[in-house]
Amino acid sequence: MTEAAELPPAPEVAREVFGDRFDDAVRYAELLAEAGVQRGLIGPREVPRLWERHLLNCAVLSEVVPEGVTVCDVGSGAGLPGIPLALVREDLKITLLEPLLRRTNFLTEVVELLGLDHVTVARGRAEEVMGKVPPVHVVTARAVAPLDRLATWGIPLLRPYGEMLALKGDTAEEELKSASTALSKLGAVGTSILHVGEGVVDPLSTVVRVEVGESPGGVRFAAKRAKAARTSRTRRRR
Repeated sequence: MTEAAELPPAPEVAREVFGDRFDDAVRYAELLAEAGVQRGLIGPREVPRLWERHLLNCAVLSEVVPEGVTVCDVGSGAGLPGIPLALVREDLKITLLEPLLRRTNFLTEVVELLGLDHVTVARGRAEEVMGKVPPVHVVTARAVAPLDRLATWGIPLLRPYGEMLALKGDTAEEELKSASTALSKLGAVGTSILHVGEGVVDPLSTVVRVEVGESPGGVRFAAKRAKAARTSRTRRRR
């Protein structure tokens, strides 16, 4: 039986990034290294690089998230990037959206243990929750799917003039190019590739930003969104 990999100490820069929430970030890293591995949420090989590759890599996404907005972390998995983002940005209202029960159970435990009162855990697929989860200003995602497919799930959850921020790797430019037609049909009005985390992570974290206009999801989702809104109003009147 292979011996479990050991979680390295937090790098000094993590104290600066997480500030008053540093101890909570350490506890989250420990939970990922223990329960996260035991439940199959992350691979044991990821434990030695949890800080640089996962927690800090996700926390620096905060550099491009506007103040005081609502966020939906699509396919949150073990809580990346949603939980590191929540630890550094208490001004945000974050929903961790995840379809698998064992993952939502883990996320709920983490949120309660760390006292993340501004975070909600929701179980479901992005395409199933329209009308059940209020539209948000920002959708985040990491390692969920290629950009064209991710956009069909994430963009319809946005409010008008919202944005999707997807953490990507070396394939960001290529994915953005091949997804351009799909993004246009989904109501995207602007795209860009951002590099964040100067002085914190090396290499820098790569973020694909997709901004939408007044109709997130485009024509395809306009009728579905209107129907969901009507259903929601009917429920509230009962």
